[in-house]
Amino acid sequence: MVCLNLPPFDHKIIEREGKATIFDIIRKKYVALTPEEWVRQHFIHYLTRHLQYPKALLNVENGLKFNRMLKRSDIVVYDRQGQLFMIVECKAHHHAITPAVFEQIAVYNHTLKARYVVVTNGLQHYCCRIDHQQKTYAFEESLPFFETAQQS
Repeated sequence: MVCLNLPPFDHKIIEREGKATIFDIIRKKYVALTPEEWVRQHFIHYLTRHLQYPKALLNVENGLKFNRMLKRSDIVVYDRQGQLFMIVECKAHHHAITPAVFEQIAVYNHTLKARYVVVTNGLQHYCCRIDHQQKTYAFEESLPFFETAQQS
């Protein structure tokens, strides 16, 4: 797999039915190892191991209700009160981060109201802090540590 702009981690990859799978520490099972999954697993480990996001507050590839439609989220992070805190959209390393990618996550977040939205392809990472009351957003230089972000 491609070397990403994220810290390496001790991944567990095995072959099942002729296809590579990788162990997901959040879903606690092996999942198909696609280029997008490679990015998602790196990002999960970055959040949990380097930025101290509690694994129990992450949800991976679960459905979210959006305008009465069920959509899939790559990574969702909740705060300690159980409120949606951050949405992360993962793309394969060869997928460019375009305005359309931001539009996709912004449309979801219009209803969901997460404080942070993140888009990554494993090589580039963009984090926006959203102020829903002021209807503004600001790009952050880096992702916040979990405890720091909880205080803001």
